[in-house]
Amino acid sequence: MSTINKSPALDGMYWDNGNKVPDKNNGALTQSDFFALLTQQLAFQDPTKPVENDQMIAQMTNFTMADGIGQLNESFKGFADSMTSNQALQASSLVGRSVLTQSDQIVFTGETLSRGHINLDRAADSMRVSIEKPNGELVTNFNVASPALGKNEFVWDGTDANGEPMPPGVYKIKVEASFNGKNESIPVHVFTPVSSVSLAGNGKGITLNLIGLGAVKLTDVLEVSYG
Repeated sequence: MSTINKSPALDGMYWDNGNKVPDKNNGALTQSDFFALLTQQLAFQDPTKPVENDQMIAQMTNFTMADGIGQLNESFKGFADSMTSNQALQASSLVGRSVLTQSDQIVFTGETLSRGHINLDRAADSMRVSIEKPNGELVTNFNVASPALGKNEFVWDGTDANGEPMPPGVYKIKVEASFNGKNESIPVHVFTPVSSVSLAGNGKGITLNLIGLGAVKLTDVLEVSYG
């Protein structure tokens, strides 16, 4: 087996990977790099075919625009982060209050009345609200008096059909309205207490964590109540 002897004359002529200078710009060209390249371009250009003034100006303009857009993006990101932080701070004031969202479930806390809205695009002959247990067993139902066009409010006191109090929890809610003798299911909006606020990542915005119903987007909130 042959052996290769390293000549002392070659000492110091090898790259030391451990002493490489880290690239702070991740390979991106900076303004200094651009002007260095432009200087080299001018130094080695063909004297018989020099770079036209308009070409040089175009190169400088393009780089300036690209650099400006990069700085604008950084500024906008900082502005967006600041706006999100301000929104999160404002949303935190909703903790302990109730917000109105569309849902087929209603929460009875045992301490306050359960309330909601039913929005109609036309007046109805009658409208009935049904409260059920999670297994579908009927708890109680009641009519909404004189259902009219627009917002119709309702309140459930947390009792069953016999007037007995129900335990706190999450119940199903259904609404049927009669229009000219024909029954239709109507979406329901309910008030639910906010337990906490979350700042979601990946640009998903702010979410409110509602007691019993889980997380909803802040943009899905239609109204805020003190109770």
